[in-house]
Order: sequence, then C-alpha cells, then structure tokens
Amino acid sequence: MADSNLLLDDFSNADGNATLGTHWQGFTDRVMGGRSDLSASYVETDRGMALRITGSVRLENNGGFIQVRLPLDATGQYLDISDYSAVELTVRGQPGAYYVHLRTQDNRRPWHYYSARLAVGPEWQTVRLPWSKFEAQGERDVLDLSRARSIAVVAYGERFEADIEVADIALITSEAAAD
Repeated sequence: MADSNLLLDDFSNADGNATLGTHWQGFTDRVMGGRSDLSASYVETDRGMALRITGSVRLENNGGFIQVRLPLDATGQYLDISDYSAVELTVRGQPGAYYVHLRTQDNRRPWHYYSARLAVGPEWQTVRLPWSKFEAQGERDVLDLSRARSIAVVAYGERFEADIEVADIALITSEAAAD
C-alpha cells in the first residue's frame, strides 16, 4: 500500500493492537436479544497474520448480524478521513452477506451507519470501496468524512455461516485508487 494511504491494520502486532493504535471490538445482535454467534481471532495465513471472523448469523428475535469494529481514534473522538477516497481491504472467505460499515459523529443511534457491500470469495482479493458506494442507514444521508468514528466488517441480514479473513485494511487516496 502506497505512502498516501493510511493503514488501519495489517494484523501484525502480537499484542492485539491495530496498526492504527486502537483495538478491534466484537458485537453481535445479542446486545438487542438476537441469537447470532461470533468468533474473532488472529490467524496465520499464507499472506501472514489476518483477522478471522466466523459465526452463525441468525434472524430469530429480530437479529441478524455479527461484526468487528475498529474505532478510528484512541480517545473516542473522531478522525478526519476526508483526504481519502476509499477503504481497501484484502479479504477471502466463504461467500455471504458481508459489508463494511462506517460510523461518524452524526450517527447517534446504533442502527445508524453507512454501509457498502463487501464481495468475498475463496481466494485472496483486494476490494476497494469508494465512499460513493456507502449508503446511509438511518436518518442522515450526507456522509461527513471529517468526523469518522469507526469502521467495521459485518456479516448481516441473511441466515448463514460467516467465515471471512481480513489480511489488511487501509484508507486510500484517489491517486492510490487509480492505480
């Protein structure tokens, strides 16, 4: 990844800290009565260390998600990511309903976020998701990138067995996106 990128994590830190300096957090629909299960761990792969997210996404009791979320600022505030044009991930896994969620200062309720579909297959692939692919879920339609709070990898909305590995995740500039 080029110098104009901001590497959020390549999962190489043995202490569990993201390259960005914050910690990944796991959540499921169980916080609201759902029944989905999540397991998240660092695993050794042919590309080095990766974050592996597995679990059963279940729809009972208005459920339907598992996620791992990375705060973008260690103090709990926000990060200005307006100089970047996309998020880029290197991923592989079992196909399923995967997404990247972005939350900003404007997302006050847990069900408010910006979401982009993440295509996953059995071979490693680099996926670039420009901000224009992110759709508002909630009350505010305008994505204010100057106040980003967190980014998440999410299995959502369908009953399935999630299994995805993320080798790295970065924010990229328009120059990097044109490569």
